[in-house]
Amino acid sequence: MALHLSAETVAPRAATPQKYLFGPVADFLMLGGSAFLILPFLFLVPLEYEGAVAATMVFVAYLINYPHFAHSYQLFYRNFGRKVSGNGYDRGLQLRYIFAGIIVPVIMGAFFAYGAAAANARLLGYATNAMFFFVGWHYVKQGYGMLMVDAVLKRKFFDDRDKKVLLVNSYAVWILAWLQTNTAVTQGKYYGLEYYTFAAPSWITGLALLTAIASTAVTVLMLINRWRTNGGKLPYNGVVAYVASLYLWILIARINPLWLLVVPALHSLQYLAVVWRYQTNVERDDPEAVRDPPLKILSFLGPLYRLRVLGFIVGGAALGYLGFWLIPFALTALIPYDREVLGSSLFFFIVLIFINVHHYFLDNVMWRRGNPEVSKYLFR
Repeated sequence: MALHLSAETVAPRAATPQKYLFGPVADFLMLGGSAFLILPFLFLVPLEYEGAVAATMVFVAYLINYPHFAHSYQLFYRNFGRKVSGNGYDRGLQLRYIFAGIIVPVIMGAFFAYGAAAANARLLGYATNAMFFFVGWHYVKQGYGMLMVDAVLKRKFFDDRDKKVLLVNSYAVWILAWLQTNTAVTQGKYYGLEYYTFAAPSWITGLALLTAIASTAVTVLMLINRWRTNGGKLPYNGVVAYVASLYLWILIARINPLWLLVVPALHSLQYLAVVWRYQTNVERDDPEAVRDPPLKILSFLGPLYRLRVLGFIVGGAALGYLGFWLIPFALTALIPYDREVLGSSLFFFIVLIFINVHHYFLDNVMWRRGNPEVSKYLFR
C-alpha cells in the first residue's frame, strides 16, 4: 500500500477520527509489531524444521497472502467504469486508473505470451528481476503509508519536510537492500526458470550503505524532534510499521532462511488491517448497515454490515485461490508449451509474477491523495 495521502487535508473530512484501526494491541500486531516477536523466536528453531515452517506458510498463504492480493483487485475494479470515465475523479486519477487497470495488464500479458510462445526462458527470467524490484519498493512505500495512516488516526501529523525525510530514507534503505541482494545472488531459479541479477560495482553498494545510514540517522533525529513537539507522543504503531517494513522485511530479510518465508505473510497482514477497516467503513455507510441479517441463523454476527464485510473477506480468499491455483493449473493442463525449456510450472510462474507486479501498480493508484473513496472511508 503506497499511501500518498496528505494527513492535513484528509483528516478534517472526518469529524471525529478514530484512534485505531481495530485497537491498540491489534494495530500493533497487524501493522508490524508481530515481526519483533516472531523474528527472535525463529533463531531458536533448528534449520531442519525449515520444511515444516515452509508448509505452514503455504497454509498461511491461503489465509493471508492470497486475500491480500485479491482485495486490491476487489477494490480497484469496483465501479471501474465510473473510474475510467472520470465520473467523480479528476483527470489525473482517471488516467492513472486507465493505465494501471488496462494498459499495464495488457503489456504484461503480451510480454508473457511472447516469452512463452518463443520459449525464451532468459526473457521470462527478467520478469523475476522486475518482481523483486517492485516488491521491495512496494514494501517500503507501504510502511510509509502505514505511518501516515496512524498519524492521522492519532492526530500526530508530520509536516512536508518530515515526510520527505521519511520517503528519502525509505528509498535509501530499499536501494541498499536491492543492491545487496544483487551482490549476494547472481543467478537463481524461480519456479524452474533461471534468472540473473544485475551486478553493481562495490563502490555503488558502499555509497548506498552510507546513504542509508545517514538517512536513518536523520530520520531518528526527526522523530525525536517530532516527539518533543508532540509533548512526548508519536503515532507509535505507525513508527513500528515503518521500521518493520524497511529494516526487518527488506534490509535484513536474508538474515534467517525461515524469516524469508514469514515476511510476506506479515506484509500482507499489515495490508489487511487497513483494507478491512476501509471496507468496514464502506459497509457501515449503507443505510441498511445496522439492520439484522436476513437469515436469523446469522444473527450472531451482529448488524448486516458485518456480514457484508465477512462476504468481502471470503470473496477475497476465493478469488486468491482462483488466481494463484485454479487458473494456472487449468492453463497448464490446456495450453501446450515447451516444457523441456520452460519447465512444468510456467503458468504458476507467470501468474505469480503478474499479480505481484500488477499489485504494485494498483495500489499506487488506489491510495493516492485525491482519491475520493479513500478520503471518505479510510479515516472514519
